[in-house]
Amino acid sequence: MRTLRHGPEIVERWFGLSLAEQLGNVGSEVGRALKWRSRHPDIARGALERALELIDLTLDDPRHRASAARLREICRAREVLLDFLVGTNEYHSTETSLRRYFDAFAAAAAIGRMKG
Repeated sequence: MRTLRHGPEIVERWFGLSLAEQLGNVGSEVGRALKWRSRHPDIARGALERALELIDLTLDDPRHRASAARLREICRAREVLLDFLVGTNEYHSTETSLRRYFDAFAAAAAIGRMKG
């Protein structure tokens, strides 16, 4: 088993969250990476590593394994994030587009919590 930056107890808690909650939490780390990328690259790198770990945990969630479309979407989000922050930005992403993408999940999670 790999060493988790968030600690081993995250797995059970993570698998108890909805997809919107999971990706909303990823978005928090993405926001930190974007905020610090030019001023404090070490902080940004740590946030990116945590975001990737959370995306990988999301991909490991058995609930998502049954949907090829869901897995493709999560993998593409990972790919686009890496392309923007450490790649050549071949997808022509922007900070704004990444924030909007992940903020939509955080908003959906908040709505879900209000209903539930």
